[in-house]
Amino acid sequence: MGLEIGAFLGEFGVQAGRRGFVPRVLCGTPAGPLTVWERAGEGPAAYLSAGMHGDEPAGPLAALELLKAGHFDEGAWLLCPALNPTGLAAGTRDNAEGIDLNRDYLNRRTSEVKAHAAWLESLPAVPRLFQSLHEDWETSGFYFYEINLAEDRPERAAGIFEAVAPWFPPEPSPRIDGHDIREAGWIYHPAEADLPDDWPEAIFLAKLGCPLSFTYETPSAKELAARVAAHVAAVRAVGAFHGSL
Repeated sequence: MGLEIGAFLGEFGVQAGRRGFVPRVLCGTPAGPLTVWERAGEGPAAYLSAGMHGDEPAGPLAALELLKAGHFDEGAWLLCPALNPTGLAAGTRDNAEGIDLNRDYLNRRTSEVKAHAAWLESLPAVPRLFQSLHEDWETSGFYFYEINLAEDRPERAAGIFEAVAPWFPPEPSPRIDGHDIREAGWIYHPAEADLPDDWPEAIFLAKLGCPLSFTYETPSAKELAARVAAHVAAVRAVGAFHGSL
C-alpha cells in the first residue's frame, strides 16, 4: 500500500507554512504536485529530500516529523519531501511511467526529474549539505553513502551510527548494493555514477558542486516506526556538526 499522498502533502504544507517555508510547485503529477519548500537564511542552504522511491515511505514521514519538531527552524533550508508523488501513491519504486527517478538525473526523461534538476540548477548557491532519505529491501541493518568533496571527517560517520544504534546496527555485509565499504554500513562513494548514464540525485548534486552528501538507507523489512526514527536520528546527528560542515 502506498502513502496517502494527498493527506501527507496537505499536512506537510500546513506545517511548513507555520515554520516560515515558502512553496514552489515544480510540476504537476496525477497524484499531486511535486513541490519544494524553501526557507531563507544566511549563506547557502542545506537541502533534504525524500520520497524518491514510492515503496520507501519512511523518508517522507521522517521529513514531516523533523519539520514538526522544529529541526529546520534555524538557517536556510530546502525541503523536497515527496519527489515521486505517483510512486508514493501507488507504493511502487518507479513513477507512473515505470521509470526509476533516481537514475534519470543525466538524461532527464521524466517530467519530475526535468523540473527538479532545473530548479536545483537555478538556485543562487549550491547547497552546502545534501541529505537523502531512502530504504533498502535487501538489508537487515542501517547504512549510508557519503560523497565528500571537502575535508574527510570520520567522526561524522561515527556520530550517525551512534545516533541510529537504538533502532538498527550498521548493515553487516562486507559489500552493500555492489559497493565496497569503508567500515560496516559506511559507503564512501566517489562523485561518479556507478553507471555512466544513470545519474542519481546525489551524483547530480556533487556535479553541481555540493561539497557533502549523505544518503541514508533503513531496512524496509523492519517496523516502519523504527525506520522513521532512524532517519530522524541520522539527520539530527549531522545537524550536530552544523557549525563545522
